Amino acid sequence: MKNPRDIVKWPMVTEKTYSLAGQNKYTFIVEPAANKVEIKKAVEELFKVQVIKINTMNVKGKPCRVRNIAGYKPDRKKAIVTLKQGDKIEIF
Repeated sequence: MKNPRDIVKWPMVTEKTYSLAGQNKYTFIVEPAANKVEIKKAVEELFKVQVIKINTMNVKGKPCRVRNIAGYKPDRKKAIVTLKQGDKIEIF
């Protein structure tokens, strides 16, 4: 099995994800090649919680510009993890 820290890269902290935390839903940036089973095992091992449901989405990188050089932000994969009632992750 892969190292859980290689699968779950970092949590997303935005206004929208902060409001989802009240519904026991937490959003993470994950390894693009990881599937839902690997993400579930990694979150349960890292945070000692019970995961009920996982929604994943691949997000294409947006175009960006730095001075005269045009490029793209990197593609990434997001996972919205729903926890069992009563479990909590201290991210915020």
